[in-house]
Amino acid sequence: MLSVYEGFFSGGARIVHSDVVLGLREGGQHHRVLSIHGEVHREATRQRMEDDACYRALTGADVGVTSLGRTFGIGGTDPAAFSGPELADTARATADADVILSLKEQPLALLRQAGLPRRPVVVCLHRSDPENQGRALHDLKAGIADGTVAAAVCCAESTRAAYEAAGVPAALLHVIPNGVDLIRFRPDPARRLALRTALDVPAEAPVVVFAARYDGMKNVPLFLAAASAWLDAVPEGHVLMCGAGMSAANPGLAADIAEAFEGRDGGRDRLRLLGVRHDMETVYAGADVVALTSSWGEAAPLCLIEGMMCGAVPVATDVGDSAAIVAGHGLVTPPDPEAIAAAWSEAVANREAYAPALAASRERFSRTRMIASYAALIDRVYDTRRGHPSPVAPPLPS
Repeated sequence: MLSVYEGFFSGGARIVHSDVVLGLREGGQHHRVLSIHGEVHREATRQRMEDDACYRALTGADVGVTSLGRTFGIGGTDPAAFSGPELADTARATADADVILSLKEQPLALLRQAGLPRRPVVVCLHRSDPENQGRALHDLKAGIADGTVAAAVCCAESTRAAYEAAGVPAALLHVIPNGVDLIRFRPDPARRLALRTALDVPAEAPVVVFAARYDGMKNVPLFLAAASAWLDAVPEGHVLMCGAGMSAANPGLAADIAEAFEGRDGGRDRLRLLGVRHDMETVYAGADVVALTSSWGEAAPLCLIEGMMCGAVPVATDVGDSAAIVAGHGLVTPPDPEAIAAAWSEAVANREAYAPALAASRERFSRTRMIASYAALIDRVYDTRRGHPSPVAPPLPS
């Protein structure tokens, strides 16, 4: 098996896919990863492949990871034009693969280059806005038309519906909901105390966490407006922001914060910018609420699932599958700062009441279930390639 990444940078899709690779390897498959970019500049953050937590997890488990060495975000490199040496490296990487997994549709610009070994490609889709992905949707449709794409994994029902509406044949779309490691992501009083002690947050103080990259789809200004209102109304409350670009070094974020807190006397000192964290199980365990204020593009937001599994109550806007994930476990809000702030307070007040439902839903969000579904689909694609009669087309049950 070969997985092809656009690059290693912070984001839920890379976390999920890397965990899938590790899980499939644990099940006996042989996996390697090829990254188009070795360094990515985005969200006001320089992200080197070798520094990435997913890269370290993969290589630490003896999964071979190589890169074409490109840098994203500096210069004007054509994402669809590749040099002779880059194509030679790709040919070597794909030559002995039985099936290729493409993390999102962007790597298809590379995988469809003439002269490369033809292998069935399973595209792993993690958004609900296919029309907002540049040329990626064109490459996906072209890959389907020329037989490169054998199947597509949708991490959410909203993903399946959006890509079907965009013209992708329904028979190719298989929904496999995101799952997480339930041993890592669980309520943990020791982690809760450790985080609060490290940040000097009182043990009984209400804490809201926002885990996202600094991107327009996350609607950071809306989150900050809600945070300003909530911190002003709840003098003992604390808000934590983490992810790529969630640091004082990001001038865009600094401007957003200044605008959100303009005219309010209190609360700014209780808004903490944590940047990229590699211990999200501790961050979530220390929180009472996991918040999401996205406006578009989301499918099955990993932050909501990870936070819920650690005991934080999810409060989210209705985008992608967020409402279905949150149903019975938390609150869905309109995109209004005052309504969001009120929902955070309601979630904090009723946190203990939500605990039984969160505990009962753990199997639904299991990493084990997710990886087994990926393995079954890959086996079907592989069997079809070898000429066995098992068809790939009918979607797998989720």
